[in-house]
Amino acid sequence: MIRIRLVCVGKLKERYWREACAEYAKRLTRFCKLEICELPERASPKEEAEEILRNVRGHVIALAVEGKKRSSEEFSADLKRLCDAGAEITFVIGSSCGLDASVKARAELVSFSDMTFPHQMFRVILLEQLYRAFMIACGSEYHK
Repeated sequence: MIRIRLVCVGKLKERYWREACAEYAKRLTRFCKLEICELPERASPKEEAEEILRNVRGHVIALAVEGKKRSSEEFSADLKRLCDAGAEITFVIGSSCGLDASVKARAELVSFSDMTFPHQMFRVILLEQLYRAFMIACGSEYHK
């Protein structure tokens, strides 16, 4: 089973974010082994970068506004290619400080929008999009 790791800077403080993440994590168990690694927020992206880079594995995808935008179907196809190749995949969600250049240099950059989202909300969005991508790949009607 494919391993997907989320490296997230910052904790989910509110119960509703934790519950939403738990629901999608539960749904994802049929498709992947999911691991969420929460790192503490620091004063600057440079201070966060070292710990982020110590925790990434395999193919690294950092979520950044300047990254490549994809439709859900394109995201699903890209995820399927990585899964078929047996790659371990790490997604990185930075803090409100953003991501240091050293993290961006190590990763493929993907953007879900030109808008900026709180990192707590974005964790839920990413988990939902991962679930949607797997459902698209298996031909489910979920994504419509």
